[in-house]
Amino acid sequence: MTESKKTIKRAVVTGASSGIGQASARALVDKGWKVVGLARREDNLKALADQLGQNFTYEVCDVTDEDSTQTAVDAVLKGGPVKALVNCAGAAFGKDPVATSSLDDWRGMYELNVIGTLRVIQKLLPALKETEGTVLVISSTAGIEPYEGGGGYCASKAAERVMARILRLELIGEPVRVVDIAPGLVHTDEFSLKRFGGDSDRADAVYAGVPDPLTADDIAGCVTWALEQPDTVDIDQIVVRPRAEGSYTKLYRRS
Repeated sequence: MTESKKTIKRAVVTGASSGIGQASARALVDKGWKVVGLARREDNLKALADQLGQNFTYEVCDVTDEDSTQTAVDAVLKGGPVKALVNCAGAAFGKDPVATSSLDDWRGMYELNVIGTLRVIQKLLPALKETEGTVLVISSTAGIEPYEGGGGYCASKAAERVMARILRLELIGEPVRVVDIAPGLVHTDEFSLKRFGGDSDRADAVYAGVPDPLTADDIAGCVTWALEQPDTVDIDQIVVRPRAEGSYTKLYRRS
């Protein structure tokens, strides 16, 4: 490694084609990082690369697929050392009661939110140890406080949070930080729309009347702040909500 561990600023961001992942890639580039975005949608990645210039490159990657992820990680590591992994790839599918929810929806959320995150961490962890780097996970307050209709999503995000916490414990003494950022209500273009199978009325109702829900840029700000702390300072967890949200069940809506 030719660069000093202190001066390396190269991050891998999963889910970089939209939402929090895309906002995090933008924010990190603005802070002088070189970013490699991983996502399935090449058109979105290419458009982002055209906007951000030479400090943003990408690899098409489906984190739920072993071969796809291994190919992407191999290409990333050929490009140089990695200082940070920002795990943003994730989704919610459906909002049905446990008794009637879809097994395929649950399986899809576990494959993406839990196994996909684990897969990328395992493949990049050796490289992050070499640079005194950081594993950062975007979980959710859904993993802290379960709610009706959220069984599969809450369970998957709780598992993702626990995985990050256990990894933090297991790496004590190793030169790697583990950060968990748990957002509350964030208004992005796709999250709720995808959750409700493209039903825009149900998606819009999630945010109706809520003054100033969080944005993807708000979470990206948390990402950059946590990563830019000194290497010896680990921000174990950030729980971030809009002012209007006390909890999932305590949300102010203007009448």
